[in-house]
Amino acid sequence: MSIWGKIIGGTAGFAIGGPIGALLGVSIGAAVDVGINKATGDPAQTKQITFTIGVIALAAKMAKVDGRVTREEVDAFKQLYRVPAEEMKNVGRVFDMARQSAAGFEAYARQIAGIMADNRAILTDIIDALFYIAESDGHLHPAELDYIRTVGAIFGFSSADIETMIHRRAGPDVNSPYTVLGVEPNISNTALKAHYRALVREHHPDRLMAQGVPSDLIAVATRRAAEINVAYDQIVQQRGMGQ
Repeated sequence: MSIWGKIIGGTAGFAIGGPIGALLGVSIGAAVDVGINKATGDPAQTKQITFTIGVIALAAKMAKVDGRVTREEVDAFKQLYRVPAEEMKNVGRVFDMARQSAAGFEAYARQIAGIMADNRAILTDIIDALFYIAESDGHLHPAELDYIRTVGAIFGFSSADIETMIHRRAGPDVNSPYTVLGVEPNISNTALKAHYRALVREHHPDRLMAQGVPSDLIAVATRRAAEINVAYDQIVQQRGMGQ
């Protein structure tokens, strides 16, 4: 069963606490009146569902932060996260509930940071996803950048790390392969290879799935991994390096 089916089917029930658990409870309550189990007995599944609902919440708040939610932003979310057609209505319900929720985005970000504290790659991918949604309407609003900076800080990234992410997605030369990899053009071949290999390991979709990231949410990691490979290949060709 897709993670989305598990969510709306109530298999996590109220085993999930915090603001994400409250959001899930409201969303399921709007969908069904009975049949919600109180615990799964499966901590890994509970972690997956908590993470998934949290990502939906952050995406929904991201779409709203500039004062309006556009069709492009909703479509961007659907492109990022592989939602089965039969679950689209249910996921939309959670998205809408998150937009209307009284809980601030900071609360959702803190809960995600807590369950993914040792997974810097996934936290980076979430930031990338927020950028993708923010950019979908053709421009980055200052309020959206402030939102991303705040989420990044809650996730434990330094100010320098966050500005590097912003530069990679919104800097003056976002198409430069060096910008994509987050390195300076004067980096040595040896250091470049080591950095590339570390990025590939960190962002490999199989590794993230092994760490408990739901397969439905791997699209972001797959997209980032492809960007890394293309950028590295471009530099290799430019420098005449061996692989």
